[in-house]
Amino acid sequence: RRLDAAAELYRSGRIEVVLVTGDNSREEYDEPDAMRAYLTDHGVPDRHIVSDYAGFDTWDSCVRAKKIFGVDRAVLISQGFHIRRAVALCQEAGVTSYGVGVQDRHDETWYYGATRELFAAGKASLDALFEPDPRFLGPEEPGVARALASARQR
Repeated sequence: RRLDAAAELYRSGRIEVVLVTGDNSREEYDEPDAMRAYLTDHGVPDRHIVSDYAGFDTWDSCVRAKKIFGVDRAVLISQGFHIRRAVALCQEAGVTSYGVGVQDRHDETWYYGATRELFAAGKASLDALFEPDPRFLGPEEPGVARALASARQR
């Protein structure tokens, strides 16, 4: 549902580029490429999608968006139970953020996520207080600027 919301926001012209961020720490587990494939299948041009393969948690994703990808402002899309924490952490990392919370089915995955969120909120407080470097920071990446330039030519 998060990806459906991102595709709809893109198609309606409300966002120009999608930065997909997630875990790719193991060869058999690749969140960003799975998200990219879904978005391209749903009408978002590949050249307007940028992948962050080291978004191991929300803090890392926010810091990397700012420091590596040069993102100053963003529309964040996540589950309703997670969006406030994501916006707060990105704001703390220097990214002016607006949140779109999507509603998920209240199945076992949702209950797991909502329960996990209770513990993640404590970690988020520590991240905001101590501002640790991401697990992997890496070099600056011009992908977002390139994608924005391409999007503005359409």
